[in-house]
Amino acid sequence: MIDYVAGLPAFLGYFFIGLAAYAAFAAIYTRLTPHREAELIQEGNLAAVIAFLGALIGFSLPLASAAAHSVSIVDYVIWAVIGIAAQVLAFYIANFTMKNLHDKITSGDIAAGLWGGGVALAIGILNAACMTY
Repeated sequence: MIDYVAGLPAFLGYFFIGLAAYAAFAAIYTRLTPHREAELIQEGNLAAVIAFLGALIGFSLPLASAAAHSVSIVDYVIWAVIGIAAQVLAFYIANFTMKNLHDKITSGDIAAGLWGGGVALAIGILNAACMTY
């Protein structure tokens, strides 16, 4: 029976570091964006929900790829940081390619939320694929 859970310590290490990476990403991302995602989401702003979930999912993909392909916890942490950097880049790309993205998301423009979340997701997919070394 003990053989079945032999990988549990590694799982727990990767899992809790992953949760910490989500927290770090959320803190960094919400500080970089000019709008306050938590407040907008609590107010029912669907554009903010879509944009933020796109960013979270966009980060999840490379984080999962890093967990699957890393050779150690240190390697995993390094690639998680790279994933955060790629999602920050995605935010700036979305912001650069749609004029007044912040104002549109704040006002509840669904198209703007889809654009921001979609760009984040596209960058996340590319990022995850590039992490398969």
